[in-house]
Amino acid sequence: MTSPIDHIVFDIGKVLIHYDPNLPFSRIIPDAEERQWFFANVCTHDWNIEQDRGRDWAKAEAELIALHPERTADIRAFRENWQEMVPHAYDDSVAIMEGLIASGHDVTMLTNFASDTFREAQVMYPFLTKTRGVTVSGDVRLIKPDVAIYQLHAETFGLDPAKSVFIDDTLVNIDGAKAAGWHGLHFTGAEKLRQDLAGLGLEV
Repeated sequence: MTSPIDHIVFDIGKVLIHYDPNLPFSRIIPDAEERQWFFANVCTHDWNIEQDRGRDWAKAEAELIALHPERTADIRAFRENWQEMVPHAYDDSVAIMEGLIASGHDVTMLTNFASDTFREAQVMYPFLTKTRGVTVSGDVRLIKPDVAIYQLHAETFGLDPAKSVFIDDTLVNIDGAKAAGWHGLHFTGAEKLRQDLAGLGLEV
């Protein structure tokens, strides 16, 4: 079977490596209700995504500390304990990615990630250096699901969107890829991914 896909593009968080801020914060803020309040009102998803968009951590922390001075230590703990939030790889997903590379397929990565923490992740998980390249949102100051980041990735790596497939755990990010003319696969687990890739003529 001839595949209509020439390029496979992987997301990273919750596709290749695990991510969960609760891991260190279950120790830092032991009370579950207080911890939930902290993530809903202080170190929120919207606050963290701005680091993925390229905001400096020092500036991000200063802005929150001005609003919540009594939570200074907890705010700083987010960056200080970041490595605990990414405790392990998804070995079965990594095996699929490495298998695609080994069989000669063109593989890249596209991720919402702060610039500095991504470089730490590459040291922790050397397989993050094995693809032909990566677009890191914190480097380019664009984030998924903005169509512009998919367009930039395609331009950077010479991809034909109609022959490219993007793998992500978040549906809105798949929608962004499709809006840019790509194919998209919603990641829910390695075995389903293997089946979905086979359906595109990509045997692993």
